Amino acid sequence: MTDPIFHMITGGPRPVAPFSHAVEADGWVILTGQMPTDPDAPDAPLPDGVAAQTVRVMENLEIVLKGVGLDLSHVVQMRAYLTEFERDYAVFNDTYQAFFPAGRRPARTTIGVTALAVGALVEIDCVARRPQGGAA
Repeated sequence: MTDPIFHMITGGPRPVAPFSHAVEADGWVILTGQMPTDPDAPDAPLPDGVAAQTVRVMENLEIVLKGVGLDLSHVVQMRAYLTEFERDYAVFNDTYQAFFPAGRRPARTTIGVTALAVGALVEIDCVARRPQGGAA
């Protein structure tokens, strides 16, 4: 096993806790859960509603992935956390699926939680795989 590489992405979302944006080992890239904060205005109010927050979270994941030379097509697994699971699950799914072509969606688990950092309605983390022969 190669030593892990701890990535902090320039221009990426401001961390809401002490963590790296992503950690990479042996071609696997594990992204920290992203919040619906705006990297250009991290103290601005969160977008209104789970659809808008899901879009912002996915855009933040794309920023981090781009920062390590990957994109959503490299994602193999995602975990989503919703504070209002029953109310927001269908809208979340409708919004989320637009980021992936049908037939090429990562494995996913969606979990209902009591609260998230910064008062968010949704948080998503993921695992990506660097193509064989790719380097950090």
